Amino acid sequence: MKRIVVKVGSAVLSDHERIAKDRMQNLVNFIAELKKNYEVILVSSGAVAAGYTELKLDKKILANKQALASIGQPILMNKYRKMFEHHNILSSQVLVTAANFNTAEESQKAKDTIETLLKHDVVPIINENDATATEELILGDNDQLSAYAAYHFGAELLVILSDIDAYYDKDPRSHDDAKVRTRIENITPEELSLEVTPNHNFATGGIVTKLKAADFLLKRGGAMFLASGFDLSDAKSFLIESSHRGGSFFKAVETL
Repeated sequence: MKRIVVKVGSAVLSDHERIAKDRMQNLVNFIAELKKNYEVILVSSGAVAAGYTELKLDKKILANKQALASIGQPILMNKYRKMFEHHNILSSQVLVTAANFNTAEESQKAKDTIETLLKHDVVPIINENDATATEELILGDNDQLSAYAAYHFGAELLVILSDIDAYYDKDPRSHDDAKVRTRIENITPEELSLEVTPNHNFATGGIVTKLKAADFLLKRGGAMFLASGFDLSDAKSFLIESSHRGGSFFKAVETL
C-alpha cells in the first residue's frame, strides 16, 4: 500500500473560535475511505484553537499559546478518537519537536513508532509539541512538520488540506483573473521569500509555508498535493479516482 501524509490546518478545523465538527467529521470519513488503499499518517493542527474554546487567553503571548495547546491537545484527540471509532479505526497521538528530526538516529526512533502503529492499522495523529517546544526546537508550523514527516517516515505523497484550495499564478483574493497552477515542478527563491500571510486567527502560515514544504520535498524526490480542506472533492478525485480535477500537484520531472 502507498503511504501518504495528510495535513490539515487550523483554518479548516476551527470556525468562529470553535472546533468545526462537521469539517472534522468529513476529514475523518475521508481518511477512513483512504485507508482502503493507503497507509495514512495525519498531521493535525487545532490544539490551540481547541484550547481557546475552554479558556480565552491572548494567543499572541507565547506562554499563553503554549498553555492553550496543552489544554486543547487532549480535547482535539478525544474528538478524533470518537469520530474514528465510528469507523472501527484506532487513532494515536504522536507529539514531536524539531529535535526528533535533527539526527538520523532520532528520526529513526520516531519512524519505528510510526511503523509499529501503521503495522497494526492505527492512524497516527502527529502535532508539534507546542506546550513545551522552545525556540531552538520549534518547527514553526505544521506545513513544515508535515513535509518532515513525509520525508522521514517514508511517505510517497504529502497532501495538504487548507483554506487555500490551490496554488495560483497570483493572489486570487486581489486578482479576479488569477489562474490555478495545476502542476509545479520547481519553486523559485522569489516565491519562497514572499511574506507569510496567514488567513486565519489560529493559522501560522499561508501559501508561503506550503511552498516551503513543497520545496523541501521536491529537492528530495518527494511530491505534494495542495487542495481545499473545506470541500474535499478535489482531494477525493486525486487520491481515490486518480483524476486531477482541482488543486495543485508539486512533483519534479523524473529523469532517466
